[in-house]
Amino acid sequence: MPPAHPFDDDKLREECGVFGVVGVADAASFVALGLHALQHRGQEAGGIVTHDAETGFNQARRIGLVRDNFTSPEMMARLPGPIGIGHVRYSTTGSKGQTAIRDVQPFFGEFAMGGAAIAHNGNITNALQLRRELIERGSIFQSSSDSECIIHLMARSMGRNIPDRMEEALRKVEGAFSIVAMTRTKLLGCRDPLGVRPLVLGKIGDGWALASETCALDIIGAEFVREVKPGEMVVITAEKGVESHFPFRPNRSRFCIFEHVYFSRPDSILGGRSVYETRENIGRELAKEAPVEADLVCPVPDSGTPAAIGYALESGIPYAMGIIRNQYMGRTFIEPTEQIRNMGVRLKLNVNRALIKGKRVILVDDSVVRGTTSRKIKEMILDAGAAEVHFRIASPPTAWPCFYGVDTPQREKLLAATMSEEEMREHLEVDSLKFISLDGLYRAVGEAQGRDDNAPAYCDACFSGEYPVAPSDMMEQGFQAKTAAE
Repeated sequence: MPPAHPFDDDKLREECGVFGVVGVADAASFVALGLHALQHRGQEAGGIVTHDAETGFNQARRIGLVRDNFTSPEMMARLPGPIGIGHVRYSTTGSKGQTAIRDVQPFFGEFAMGGAAIAHNGNITNALQLRRELIERGSIFQSSSDSECIIHLMARSMGRNIPDRMEEALRKVEGAFSIVAMTRTKLLGCRDPLGVRPLVLGKIGDGWALASETCALDIIGAEFVREVKPGEMVVITAEKGVESHFPFRPNRSRFCIFEHVYFSRPDSILGGRSVYETRENIGRELAKEAPVEADLVCPVPDSGTPAAIGYALESGIPYAMGIIRNQYMGRTFIEPTEQIRNMGVRLKLNVNRALIKGKRVILVDDSVVRGTTSRKIKEMILDAGAAEVHFRIASPPTAWPCFYGVDTPQREKLLAATMSEEEMREHLEVDSLKFISLDGLYRAVGEAQGRDDNAPAYCDACFSGEYPVAPSDMMEQGFQAKTAAE
């Protein structure tokens, strides 16, 4: 199966999305709706597990989109019960490209005190080490996913119940994770000690919900209660409500700043802030830092739109939809043969020629990774008769790979890892190219003084090269993390 956007390999791939409910009738339908709202976080595959008093645990894991797999009455009837969890996946570890059904979450395990299912967003940075140790002790792995390590660690725990076992297992795990899990009666949620990946708590009637983003609560009519705190585990039952545990030592939060830039939906709330408003603020900061004389501000749709609006408002230059996105360009539209691939982004984006011709155009995009798509878009704009093309990027240069649940190219394939800003401008062949500064990005997300280099408030490793959790497995394979001298 081709990737979600087979003609665009120039974006960081979203991680995964998790969702769970307890204390509702027909939990599977709520989970399917929640996963549909989180589809932007993973389009390769999805799965749902529920529990019913009569039929026990029920599960379905499928390749493809939620709408294609979890909408039929027949499918939903096979997933009865008042409690359920689900997961949408983009492969960041394990198999790439061709998703194997064995890697689709949630994973299920049968323990002495009953069954449990678990779904994980993020990446375990010591998974290879853990897998080796577990296999040496007799564990048999069924998937290539790092998430399965948690199930095996729980199986070996001597905890009195499943929440205790999950706590013990997670203390052995390094990296970034937001987890939803379930037993026959309990819904569990947990974030890593640094809170790198998001997880929110909601209330729906007499029941409760956990989700990667607030937009998934909105779709089921749930009230947003709060974010699960970094290092917190919540244990939720229909009868007792939410119990909070803190299995890890307190630590300073390092939430992923790229969630504000790109990953999260613009209608979600992060850290009490509207993602849309934050992205508009990013555009305003960018206009202050990198002004240029031009006739139009145009977003690279759709991810560049809020920042482009902010840039236009701050600069006073008119905002215009100079590029139109084909909303129906899906993965099954046409087999991506070499001839079709050569059409590049034209299958997905088209220039509004009448608007662009003769104009000096500012193109606002969220990021530049390899630079391949940026060059194609620039060519399309010039072919349409633009007088000048100026790129403004709503994030700092992406010069380092992410090891916390985001699929990024090897460092040498990142344009900013091998070129200066001026060299990138020459490579892209545009009139000007400017990225927002790291301080400017911090100001846009609410840090008025910019980035505190001694105690950064966010994980910004993809920009700074400063990894808050050592990428143990990758360093074992020879990856050179940034040193203090750099």
